[in-house]
Amino acid sequence: MTFDHNDHYHPRLLRLVPEGARSALDVGCGTGRFARRLAGLGLQVDAVDPAAEAIEAAPPAPGVRYHHADITGMDLPEGRYDYISCLASIHHVPFGTVARLRDALAPGGVLAILGCYPEVSRTDYAWSLAAVPVNAVARLAMAGRGTPSPAPVKRPEMSLAEIRREAAALLPGATIRRLLFWRYLLAYRRR
Repeated sequence: MTFDHNDHYHPRLLRLVPEGARSALDVGCGTGRFARRLAGLGLQVDAVDPAAEAIEAAPPAPGVRYHHADITGMDLPEGRYDYISCLASIHHVPFGTVARLRDALAPGGVLAILGCYPEVSRTDYAWSLAAVPVNAVARLAMAGRGTPSPAPVKRPEMSLAEIRREAAALLPGATIRRLLFWRYLLAYRRR
């Protein structure tokens, strides 16, 4: 499959970059497509992924420093980043990791999570049903373009309701919107 659900949401995620931002952390960067887009805005980006094969496949880019590391064990200086992104990666680590990411944000910094959730409710299934034909058309339109990412895939375990509860406790004031293609968008701004 060459249609990438995460890439589809890049423009929306880029709109969340705060004005005047200079530094970013891209968690679960894969081969670095989004990190390179952030660098294209003039940000210095630390792109982190625990999968060696993904980091090895990431092309060098000005403004991007790739790190083969697990975010749960990395030293994250408090207040370091103006923007932190997690694209389909937060479900690979304990959700409580968002507290460490929150603390690594500079005042006014934004944490943007494009996350995945399993279907457990009627509403989840209704959104999935709506996504199926759109997904099929997008896959046909993109057939033969691009290359699949070597990044590992893991099924999400936390329901959207559980994510909302945990986020309310760890990221007060965060917004969560359900998106098409089995995704949600969590946005949090540090005060």
